[in-house]
Amino acid sequence: MFNWFQRLLPKTSDFYAMFEAHAATLVAAANAMNRLVDGRAPAEDQIEEIDRREHEADEVIRQVLRSVRQTFLTPFDRGAITSLIGAMDDAIDEMQSTARAIDLYEIEAFEFEMKQMAGMILEQANLTAQAIPMLRNISDNGARIHSITEKVVRLEGNADDAHARGLKRAFQRLSDEPMKFMIAREMYKHLERITDAFEDVANEIDGIVVDHA
Repeated sequence: MFNWFQRLLPKTSDFYAMFEAHAATLVAAANAMNRLVDGRAPAEDQIEEIDRREHEADEVIRQVLRSVRQTFLTPFDRGAITSLIGAMDDAIDEMQSTARAIDLYEIEAFEFEMKQMAGMILEQANLTAQAIPMLRNISDNGARIHSITEKVVRLEGNADDAHARGLKRAFQRLSDEPMKFMIAREMYKHLERITDAFEDVANEIDGIVVDHA
């Protein structure tokens, strides 16, 4: 009975291509986030772009989860596949939440440290997009992947430092404008969550490398 069931399942699915497609949405959304915070382009256009990329990412994760259920042979453990794509999806979800907060609070000017953090988020996204294709050959690329994920984690630490500096400056500058300070604090919290999500992605990638290199 089980052998008959196995014959019905697809033998393989291209999970690598799905991961790479999702990584591309992360880079596109991070670029839009960077433009949004930097004020280089109309805010509405960037928010729409982030929303669009998040919807694309949702399609990818649905395809991955469907393929995990239907595919008999997977390139690595099913739990690792779902954990990695889930962490990647968390990152773009956090970007969408940040963009929606910017829209809700009608923020038009951003602190220097917020712009720094947005730049770090873009760098984390680009590094993630570099690492993901290397999973196609983990045995040869293990050391290079680890070097990239270390950079992603280091950027998260740098973002924490920028968060602390920016929050302190905002408190000093806006001590007599509590509502504006609360909005600034909320923005820093959103940006920090994005960098934390990318750190989680890096850790998931590292876990796969440790198990399969």
